[in-house]
Amino acid sequence: MNHTDPVNRPAHYTEHPSGIECIKIAMHENFCRGSALKYIWRAGKKDPATEVQDLRKAIACLEVEITRLGGNV
Repeated sequence: MNHTDPVNRPAHYTEHPSGIECIKIAMHENFCRGSALKYIWRAGKKDPATEVQDLRKAIACLEVEITRLGGNV
């Protein structure tokens, strides 16, 4: 049984069809990449009204990472 709780197993991070939790993937990336992954993963799941906002947050995280690597955004 897949129990969720809002702190340790929030539904918007655990309901992926693969059964994999977002944190299990994101923890293998640096902060910016992991955060971008988190926002993409949960886009529209935590709150359908903020799906576009979540995707924009992912882009913002990736832009920070690109800048960190010396690229232009």
